[in-house]
Amino acid sequence: MTRNARLSFLRAGALALLCVSGILEAAPQHALTLYGEKPKYPADFTHFDYVNPDAPKGGMLRQAGFGSFDSLNPFINKGVAADDIALVYDTLTTNSLDEPFTVYGLLAEKIEKGPNNEWVRFYLRPEARFHDGEPVKAEDVVFSFETLVSKGAPHYRGYYADVEKAVVEGPRRVRFDFKHVGNRELPLILGQLHVLPKHWWNDRDFTSGNMEAPLGSGPYRVEKVEAGRSIRYARVEDYWGKDLAVNRGFYNFNRVHFDYYRDNTVALQAFKAGHFDYWLETSAKNWATAYDTQAVKDGRIVKDEIENHNPQGMQGFIFNTRRARLQDVKVREALALLFDFEWTNRQLFNGAYTRTTSYFDNSELASSGLPSKEELSILEPLRGQIPDAVFDRAFELPQTKADGMIREQQRRAYELLTAAGWKIENDRMIDANGKPVKLEFLLVQADFERVLLPYKRNLAGLGIELEIRRVDVSQYINRLRSRDYDMIVSGFGQSSSPGNEQREYWHSASADNPGSRNFIGLKDPAIDTLVEKLIAADSRDELITRTRALDRTLLWGHYVIPNWHIKTWRVAYWNHLAHPATTPDSDVGLMTWWHKPDVEVPKPKPIDGDETDESAPASASPAAER
Repeated sequence: MTRNARLSFLRAGALALLCVSGILEAAPQHALTLYGEKPKYPADFTHFDYVNPDAPKGGMLRQAGFGSFDSLNPFINKGVAADDIALVYDTLTTNSLDEPFTVYGLLAEKIEKGPNNEWVRFYLRPEARFHDGEPVKAEDVVFSFETLVSKGAPHYRGYYADVEKAVVEGPRRVRFDFKHVGNRELPLILGQLHVLPKHWWNDRDFTSGNMEAPLGSGPYRVEKVEAGRSIRYARVEDYWGKDLAVNRGFYNFNRVHFDYYRDNTVALQAFKAGHFDYWLETSAKNWATAYDTQAVKDGRIVKDEIENHNPQGMQGFIFNTRRARLQDVKVREALALLFDFEWTNRQLFNGAYTRTTSYFDNSELASSGLPSKEELSILEPLRGQIPDAVFDRAFELPQTKADGMIREQQRRAYELLTAAGWKIENDRMIDANGKPVKLEFLLVQADFERVLLPYKRNLAGLGIELEIRRVDVSQYINRLRSRDYDMIVSGFGQSSSPGNEQREYWHSASADNPGSRNFIGLKDPAIDTLVEKLIAADSRDELITRTRALDRTLLWGHYVIPNWHIKTWRVAYWNHLAHPATTPDSDVGLMTWWHKPDVEVPKPKPIDGDETDESAPASASPAAER
């Protein structure tokens, strides 16, 4: 055989192998993983490890909602949607809660990917039904996608920006074609699509945030609504998906009920008085001091700390860089220096918290020290566009002696503000434009004011006035959407496999989108580049490296004043509730809990308003996804 003939033969063989590889990759599967690794659960699995497959059905789960609500449409940027309204809907796939990012078929029986992730196809289950008995069809999936992109909240357009089109291929088969190849996460993201009934929405206005009970295909339906005050969901007895492996051990309560409270202090007292069953405690002080009640002592209320393996993300005091005086990084760094975390942690939180030092804290994704060789290969092309400190300094936050004295931080802050053109005149700080500095901190949680008051005093020491403006939930959300704030407290939640959602946090494309979580107002081409590189990672190692590069760049931008985190969920619940012995890695798993049929539900008592009225939230704003 000649050399040319041998080359032709080898090329043909290689091509054949590629074709076979493509066929194997494209074969319909019961689950998808981010990098093509084998999923934890095989096609014939019977239930997830973190459920009790034999949990009894019955009873009611009573919970507290915060503020109010005025809509049962969670998909539009209008009004405040009721808590847990998503229980009404099913998605194409469902996430496993004990894997970094794996999805298993829910409405979709099988999922098929193109060889280069240029498309994804979903095969719907023939038994899938909406609550009115109508089958879930491919045209419902396409309708849902097109409606959310064209009429839904603006973040859907960004989230699905790389989808070229959705195509009905048959009654139960739908394909999504992508604008670009290689986006590993997009097929999994599309599996999270809530499927809406086209026939029900045909004669309704999707953009109207009204209180009509929606039609879905999920495990619950809306049973009763008192606008702004309470909502009750009833389990669908003939729910089409109740026997699926992905649902076994879930949705054990006959009813899920929310009563709304405008104040967390009142809500906590209501919980202890037996008005509802479950409370996720976000206050270290309350956890230490507010449960000295007879119900706790005799075991009727259980206090439990459940290990949280999630990356903790970044909660912080967020600067709105759309404001001219907050655009200078020196100003932001100076303002951050005046927050005394050590004093706050000791005096207000009983020393319970750890300072957050990464946008991906509590995970291998967090940056530390100096950049690695692999990180530098990503960062070097951006030298001059990102802070120089990224390359030669480890990011560290100042530490105080927790005695309330921060003279060193004040001195450094004053130097930075002077370098930014600010100065003190008549005991008041004047900005570079000669105007007295007054910052507004927009707040919705009354119980966070005690955290801000010491910070306000520290700012006043340099002649800076901080106005703490507390508003109700509706006003807060409207001002958040219109970006009408100087500072807020909120967070950027993270998973073990960050991806497309990072565009919603940091990318220029989301900065002017009123529904995005780009609260900072970031419009930075260098950060855009890092975000796109993260999304395009081809392996877990690449994802870790690229996430760390993005993390350290964000940190050195001083866009937030980092707050704190804790590595457990602190939950309190009445003892008629029970949960599986194994809890999922990334969630409390409340929908895997159940009601003990032989334990009596407490009779509500009058609420005692004389107990402690302080708490220190460590969560995102009420507008954030739960």
